Amino acid sequence: MAAEQRGTDRPIVCVAGGGPAGIVLGLLLARAGIRTTVLEKHEDFFRDFRGDTVHPSTMNLIDQLGLRTAFDAIPPKPLPVLDAVINGVRLHAIDFRMLPPPNRFVTLMPQGDLLDMLAAEGARHPGFDLRMGTEVTGVLTRAGRVSGVRARTAESEHLEIEADLVVGADGRGSALRGALGLRPKTYGVPIDVVWFRLPEPDAPMPDTLMWASAEGLIVTIPRPGYYQCGMLIPKGSLEDVRRGGIAAFRERVGATVPRLRDATAALTSLDEVALLSVQIDRLARWWRSGALCIGDAAHAMSPAFGVGINYAVQDAAAAANALVPALAGAESHAALDTACAAVQRRRALPTAAMQLLQRGLHRTIATGRGVQLLDNPPTRVQRAVIRALLPGLRPVAARVVGYGFRPERLPATAGPFERGAGGEAAGGADHAAG
Repeated sequence: MAAEQRGTDRPIVCVAGGGPAGIVLGLLLARAGIRTTVLEKHEDFFRDFRGDTVHPSTMNLIDQLGLRTAFDAIPPKPLPVLDAVINGVRLHAIDFRMLPPPNRFVTLMPQGDLLDMLAAEGARHPGFDLRMGTEVTGVLTRAGRVSGVRARTAESEHLEIEADLVVGADGRGSALRGALGLRPKTYGVPIDVVWFRLPEPDAPMPDTLMWASAEGLIVTIPRPGYYQCGMLIPKGSLEDVRRGGIAAFRERVGATVPRLRDATAALTSLDEVALLSVQIDRLARWWRSGALCIGDAAHAMSPAFGVGINYAVQDAAAAANALVPALAGAESHAALDTACAAVQRRRALPTAAMQLLQRGLHRTIATGRGVQLLDNPPTRVQRAVIRALLPGLRPVAARVVGYGFRPERLPATAGPFERGAGGEAAGGADHAAG
């Protein structure tokens, strides 16, 4: 059995999972001079149909890290307004231009590109150790406290890595969470999502993230040359979709998104359709002595509002803010456990609030079935309600969707964090975040 050597090469923190939460936490800790090993079971970051929506809260942290030039080079696709088409009626539902500058939009970018950029920045710091193709399989314990992880690679089935603190950031199916004996409470969600790609139509289409009608609900995420589309279906009904055949599927898509009707001809088989099983869950306790869970490992979010990646990043920022002082001082297990408890106290309420909002949406609109919310054209009463409600709802929606509840900031001064690329202090661009 291979084992990491104790001493100067021993990681102080070992993070399971190289998604947004794990990579951001590893970067923040390494910038603060904390040796951190991040273990990612895949060999690269590129997988289809993952969250690609980066919200203003995350971009504010990117700015604080001095990484805006690298971020903009990916390049992103900014969306200052999110439209919804409800039964053929276009509504300008969320206007991020109402937020404080400079980040007054959401942006779409492949998550793999974002993670590559963050990992490259992490590699600039000697304390950042990213190991791809390394899967966490269990935990090590000593005197009742988690003291490291067990892992495997293509070369070794039995690898042990010791650490003062282990962080589970390995997603909603977290192996580390299971090894810790932590079980999330699951909240019923009535939908699954089937993802597929369609080419851009010949006639340009306004950026529209949601189309809802009596036929169903579909999100259309613009990518270079194509749309990544997600159709909501009732939970567990994928086999019904498959039995209906590709022609019925294309017809349903075309009826829900008329502008993409011709583009559906590009779908030749339901083998091109991938399932995302939607779940909302949350741990009652995010930590135990020597270990902490963040991101989807602590709370799986619905795709509603696209907040999953951003809540994971906010968790990582909150964790770094709490853990750096505990790790930078004299080693104290009690101080680390106190910091882990503080992370949960900081992030549990905003997580629960967003999940409550998502669950409400799934009970009313995003049910996986058709919805008839408006007439086309809207009745006089419907027009009056829209005129009365939307102006007041837009700024609230922009802040809730753009920032979430309780957005995080890095320290207002560089503090324990090093200066970033280009000489900007890690905390030097503290944008207002509501």
